[in-house]
Amino acid sequence: MPLYKKFNINATSQILIWEITETFEDLFDEVFMKDISLIRVNNMKSLSHQKGFLSIRKLLQEIGYSDEDLFYDETGKPNLLDGKHISISHSFEFSAIIVSDKVSGIDLEMQREKIITIAEKFMDTEFDFLPQEKEQDFIQKSTVIWGVKEAIFKIENQVGISFKEHISVFPFEMSEGKTSAILTFENQVKEFSIQFEIVENYVLVIAFEK
Repeated sequence: MPLYKKFNINATSQILIWEITETFEDLFDEVFMKDISLIRVNNMKSLSHQKGFLSIRKLLQEIGYSDEDLFYDETGKPNLLDGKHISISHSFEFSAIIVSDKVSGIDLEMQREKIITIAEKFMDTEFDFLPQEKEQDFIQKSTVIWGVKEAIFKIENQVGISFKEHISVFPFEMSEGKTSAILTFENQVKEFSIQFEIVENYVLVIAFEK
């Protein structure tokens, strides 16, 4: 399927989402890749990861970029040659990117029951405002919190950051579609503004450094 959604979240930030319904072969035939990317995609053992990798290149093409414009630094963080900020996410049948003049991170997560069993590993004070009455509400809100922490980690990308100990998400309501978060790590304190929305059975989270 072609582009699922494309929108501006602010004056200088563009979000694109791809629904992956194509075969690997169809995606492969539709994107140009430099040699290092060809090696990388061929070495991936998961078909899902291969298709996610290729669909990201499709999204880049939608806004005039190509695989040649994208490179990864020594930490594995994606960058664009023109200096704009880019963040990438892939989850099962969807992939997403944000391209922005601002420091930003994006995360796309499927809502799954599995998050209940791992909640203790990445949440602390957030339990205080999680709904306990209805399991689906707990799953949805926990998925947003996970997505917030993933998006912030993609911005900072430092070894040693603990989702539970170093990133805190402030209380929010799903209907608001926004919240804030704070990172406290190695003598630095950074605040982030967060926006989120539901995409099918997924949660899309965008973080901006304040």
